[in-house]
Amino acid sequence: MSEQLVRTSYKDHIYTVTLARPAKRNAISDRLLSAIEEAFIAMPEDARVIVLAGDGEHFCAGLDLSEHQHREPFGVMKHSQSWHRVFNRIQNSGIPVVAALYGAVIGGGLELATATHVRIAEPSTIYQLPEGRHGIFVGGGASVRVAKIIGPGRMCEMMLTGRILDADEGQRLGLSHYLVGHGEALAKAQELARRIAENAPMANWAMVTAISRIDNMATDDGFYVESLTAALTQTSPEVAERIGHFLNRKGQGPQR
Repeated sequence: MSEQLVRTSYKDHIYTVTLARPAKRNAISDRLLSAIEEAFIAMPEDARVIVLAGDGEHFCAGLDLSEHQHREPFGVMKHSQSWHRVFNRIQNSGIPVVAALYGAVIGGGLELATATHVRIAEPSTIYQLPEGRHGIFVGGGASVRVAKIIGPGRMCEMMLTGRILDADEGQRLGLSHYLVGHGEALAKAQELARRIAENAPMANWAMVTAISRIDNMATDDGFYVESLTAALTQTSPEVAERIGHFLNRKGQGPQR
């Protein structure tokens, strides 16, 4: 592949994946989607956190509409399911993913962002679901992920009207977890990634794989799975060592 659509780097257990199609505002073509999937498959085995960012002034402007014009219905369905497969891998790989957001986080870009676990936005960030204005419907998981964050009624209104949410509105609605200054999102993402990497890997795995699944369960089933997950994480040798260290520190009294 002559054009490098995704760049990756790795340092101190943090794997950084950068969408590298800035001339198209990192709009997701079929090739870019495949490159994202390949980057996540190629993640180093000892990676503890992933940072996801976009090259240039925009995180991701969504679906590359130039590739959508001539698909038949079955082709559109298979295309949508390929997005689901890739974004499900991002959400459910067991490795926390921290996203640095700026500029356009639109359509499929918002679907990509909401598949991550921690999102940091800059003041330039705008969120939009313009599919309704284009006469199409979301296909990358927004009706599940975005609707769970902002509510189905608000998502429907965004699609019907094409409303653009600014960074402050997105923060208030939960589309971002942190709001930082201009040019600061990637540094904040890396700072948080280093903090997350200090956690026990099994605890991170449990948090990013169990919580979203429990949310889909009946209450009693959720309690049961919570207990099973707690049993798995709290009995690992690393956790026993961490708790013992914490208790020993407490037993020493105040540190001067």
